Amino acid sequence: MLNTYSTSSFIGFDSNYEDSTVVMFGAPFDGTTSFRPGTRFAPAQIRIDSYGLETYSPYLDLDLEDFKISDIGDVDMPFGNTEKALEAIKTTSKAIIGDEKKPLLIGGEHLVSLPVIESLYNAYPDLHIIHFDAHTDLREDYMGEKLSHATVIRRAHDILGDNRIYQFGIRSGTREEFKWSNDHTIMNKFDLSTLESAVKNLSGKPVYLTIDLDVLDPSVFSGTGTPEPGGITMKELLNGINIMKDLNLVGADVVELSPSFDTSGVSTAVACKVIREVSLILAK
Repeated sequence: MLNTYSTSSFIGFDSNYEDSTVVMFGAPFDGTTSFRPGTRFAPAQIRIDSYGLETYSPYLDLDLEDFKISDIGDVDMPFGNTEKALEAIKTTSKAIIGDEKKPLLIGGEHLVSLPVIESLYNAYPDLHIIHFDAHTDLREDYMGEKLSHATVIRRAHDILGDNRIYQFGIRSGTREEFKWSNDHTIMNKFDLSTLESAVKNLSGKPVYLTIDLDVLDPSVFSGTGTPEPGGITMKELLNGINIMKDLNLVGADVVELSPSFDTSGVSTAVACKVIREVSLILAK
């Protein structure tokens, strides 16, 4: 039995676990958030607001009702202990992967991606990552902490090695991070302009998709802990997801919604739509 607790399900994610090919779970953790906390509240709010969506995507011409997707609730994790929280996420993701299903994680801060990446790497040693974000997340440590939402992609590199992480939309980080990326990751600054060629390079390879929603401009997505002006539009993101529809995706996450910083609900609506589109290309 997976150690999760139930909330209402995301719209269309009502298949039982045994029959599902994609399994969504939440990681309500923001213990290393460096600016504005609150991403722990995102999974619950996303599920509620998902009922403002249709299950059909006109962008992909696919419908959630045509696929077996399960929402098993949120990981039951301790607050105040980063290592134990990550271990709880890893236990859940390993169980899902061991049952030959694809994990879809909703955060939570970006550090929650790391244990899912670790679990998938054990199953797919040739794993590659596509990373959408405003921030490099390539620090060796943040204020002495090696486990942080500001270091998560550097920790993923520790696992995967050079030139297996493709980064898009990056527009914020230290000078050292940008210099380090020149030799270790494949970075497309500011936009998604090289995504199509990256997808061709990754044809047939197992790919994990991690979307930090702050890749979007704050005028589109203000409800996040570290908003960074100069981001991509929602149409650009939707087009990017469409470009990736034929990849061999083995897992994905959507992270860094902090719903209390956008009381209009627009940011949560954006997150829900992104999750719908990502779940469809993952299930396809």
